[in-house]
Amino acid sequence: MSVAGVIVDDQGRALLIQRRDNGQWEPPGGVLEREETIPEALQREVLEETGITITVPATLTGIYKNMTGLIVSLVFRCEADKGTPTTGTETRALRWATREEVSELADEAYAIRVLDALDATSPPAVRAHDGVKLV
Repeated sequence: MSVAGVIVDDQGRALLIQRRDNGQWEPPGGVLEREETIPEALQREVLEETGITITVPATLTGIYKNMTGLIVSLVFRCEADKGTPTTGTETRALRWATREEVSELADEAYAIRVLDALDATSPPAVRAHDGVKLV
């Protein structure tokens, strides 16, 4: 299981990271460690990849299953508590992106996570993808 946090600024933009390992743009996140709770993993991953501490609880905006990789991801809309966006060992670049820019930068499977978080509808979205495209 993995988590991702979509930090939204006061202009309605989402913070995306560009991963060092594959160059892809996506929201910060990653796999839960064995002893972590979901909120702990969300806070750790966002901090590691952006330098930002988020406020919890965050709002669950979607559940996504990678049908190829068999990973379920929980995505949350987050508020920044403190910190300045900075790159880290896993992050090549960071960018505040509008809805349009999200769709241009990220693969469909990751863009939809950010767009769902920006919309923050209730109940949360439940979607499946093949790692790149929705299925």
